[in-house]
Amino acid sequence: MRPLAGFSLFTAYWGRVTPDTSNTTKLGRGPISAEPRINDRIRVSEVRLVGPNGEQVGIVPVQDALRLAQEADLDLVEVAPTARPPVAKLMDYGKYKYESAVKARESRKNQSNTIIKEIKLRPKIDPHDYETKKGHVVRFLKGGDKVKVTIMFRGREQSRPELGRRLLARLAEDVQDLGAVESQPKQDGRNMVMVIGPHKRRSEHKAEARAAAGGGKGRQQAQREQVGQEG
Repeated sequence: MRPLAGFSLFTAYWGRVTPDTSNTTKLGRGPISAEPRINDRIRVSEVRLVGPNGEQVGIVPVQDALRLAQEADLDLVEVAPTARPPVAKLMDYGKYKYESAVKARESRKNQSNTIIKEIKLRPKIDPHDYETKKGHVVRFLKGGDKVKVTIMFRGREQSRPELGRRLLARLAEDVQDLGAVESQPKQDGRNMVMVIGPHKRRSEHKAEARAAAGGGKGRQQAQREQVGQEG
C-alpha cells in the first residue's frame, strides 16, 4: 500500500478544486446495512471527508473523494451514513475488517459466563455444617462462579443481625484466597445477603484445568517411557 503523506494530497486537492455545494442533491437512503457502504456503493453527491489518520478534510464531492482514495491506494468508507452530509473516511477496509474480527473474537474468548450459586446458612450453624457449606463455596469459587451467601433468621434471631454479619465476615476471610466480597452484607427481609466473586474468571479456570490435564498426560507418557527403558 502506498502511504499517504500527511496533508499534502488534500492540500493539493483544495488547491485545484473548489467544490460547488450550492446545488447539493440529497438522495433517498434505504435501510442501513450492517456493512458500511464503500467506494462506488456510496450514493450521495458529497461527503464530509476524513483522512486515514483522522484528518478533517472537509466537505468534498464524492467523485473527488473516490479519486483521492484511488490515488492513495485506499478505500472510501462511509462511517456515519445518517450525518448530513454523510461522513466518509479513507482507510484500508480489508485490513480494518480483519482487525475488527480479531478484536471481536478476542472479546468473545475473554467473556466469562458467570453463574451465581447460592448457599444458605443459619446464624447459629454448628461447626460441622459450617465446614460443609464453606466447602461448597470454595468449590464454586474455584469453578469461577459467584456465590450468593444468605443468612436465614428465624424468630428472635432477627433482633440480632450482628450474628449474621460476623458469620459472613468469617466466611469471607476463610475464602479470601479464592474470592472477594462484591456485595457487602445487607438485610433483605428476614435474610441477610452477601455476594462473593471469584478472583479468576470461569474461562481462566477452564484454561488452567486443560493445561493441568495436558501436563498429567505428559507425565504419564514420560513414566511409561522410563519404565520401558528400565525393562
